Amino acid sequence: MSSLSIYNSISRKKELFEPLTPGYVGMYVCGPTVYSDVHLGNCRTFISFDMMYRYFLHLGYKVRYVRNITDAGHLEGDRDEGDDKFSKKARLEQLEPMEIVQRYTLGFHKVLELFNTLPPSIEPTATGHIAEQIEMVKKILHNGYAYEINGTVYFDVEKYNREKPYGILTNRKLEELLENTRDLGGQEEKKGRLDFALWIKAKPEHLMQWPSPWGMGFPGWHIECSAMSKKYLGNEFDIHGGGMDLAATHHTNEIAQSQACNHVNPARYWIHTNMLTVNGARMSKSAGNGFLPGELFTGNHPLLEKAYSPMTVRFFMMQTHYRSTLDFSNEALQAAEKGFRRLWEAYENLQKFAAHEATAADTALDSNLQQLLTGMDDHMNDDFNTAKVLANMFEIVPTINSMRDGGIPANAISGATLQQLKDYFKNYLEQVLGLRAEVQQDDGRLNSVLQLLVEIRKEARAKKDYATSDTIRNRLTSMGIMMKDEKDGSVTISFA
Repeated sequence: MSSLSIYNSISRKKELFEPLTPGYVGMYVCGPTVYSDVHLGNCRTFISFDMMYRYFLHLGYKVRYVRNITDAGHLEGDRDEGDDKFSKKARLEQLEPMEIVQRYTLGFHKVLELFNTLPPSIEPTATGHIAEQIEMVKKILHNGYAYEINGTVYFDVEKYNREKPYGILTNRKLEELLENTRDLGGQEEKKGRLDFALWIKAKPEHLMQWPSPWGMGFPGWHIECSAMSKKYLGNEFDIHGGGMDLAATHHTNEIAQSQACNHVNPARYWIHTNMLTVNGARMSKSAGNGFLPGELFTGNHPLLEKAYSPMTVRFFMMQTHYRSTLDFSNEALQAAEKGFRRLWEAYENLQKFAAHEATAADTALDSNLQQLLTGMDDHMNDDFNTAKVLANMFEIVPTINSMRDGGIPANAISGATLQQLKDYFKNYLEQVLGLRAEVQQDDGRLNSVLQLLVEIRKEARAKKDYATSDTIRNRLTSMGIMMKDEKDGSVTISFA
């Protein structure tokens, strides 16, 4: 097996992966901000890192995988402007902020369960680590890289940049960043336009605030990840990652904070997943082309021709390298649906083949299969190239189908190669790529039946026939089909 190489966003090249501690991998991924439903861009990031987590486990590493929950301090702008999103949503819905957090955390977990992601080793929350964040701010102040004004503590970017390159992650000079930074009203107290808040003074009406040496306040968005990664992985660990949208501000500030506090870059390898597009245009809520996972699973979106199962979507994501742009379209998703079904059927047929001890009657075929299998290891070791892994598997599928149909005799390949085929397909499909068999929604007929049940249930509720309404939902739940009533009157359907 070749050595694993990873594309490092700091060096902008592939580097040979060498963990700090032999046999152990410390990995931190920026988790969701739980004030709204998880979107597909989040899902791609977490599915990609789930694949990496699985592969490290497959290689025999002991992995501590930390994925945080942001439940405090996330303002409406990266430069500390606007309201706190949790407090704002809590006021609008007349709820406690932690009710908002709980609702969306549970929803986030449910979506990732449907995508068959493994839970992280640790899932810390920002609100559960206020003390650690305060201590880190105190140390940065003591080291001279921050200043306090009227109860808010700011990081001094220009002072830091005189010693370390602030824009190292995005390969940009401070002068360029300053030129592209707009002046923001109400932030005259900051010394520099790029300075960011480590701790923010809370207004009296702010719903989430804590005591600190600088008065009542709440942490800035960026400090939480630095404090939690330090606590659970140490001052320096192996891998830090997230979506590419985090690189320019959040991860750039994380590096600066950690260097100012601990005098070391927190992570040796920085990994970022690329963006999603829809029919060639960038996916965004404002453009009206953003899908929520539930909309994909039910087909309830104007741009969708039908419903797509969670495993179809996961398989679709695995067909593209995590650093490449991923374009959603009905044509691409339907092709992925057919491809996943074809590959999984071949896998199930392969597992049924009887073991034998014979040597290969067709040495050329046997050798070709061996090369395709070992090539899968090479592709994964080349920056987790799942797209090429799947290409090799599809190249093997015709052989499996011919062996099933009798076109290729069972003894054409050796018993050892047959067992390797079984092992590789199981290990890669289930353990590394995280795929599993599930109900396929072939041509929309299942979705049509479910929508009919939704309408019947609505009519029953309108007639106050709650017994029938509850029976429909409870019977579907017993079959692994969840029907959830939303506040706007719509119904979301998901599959266990």
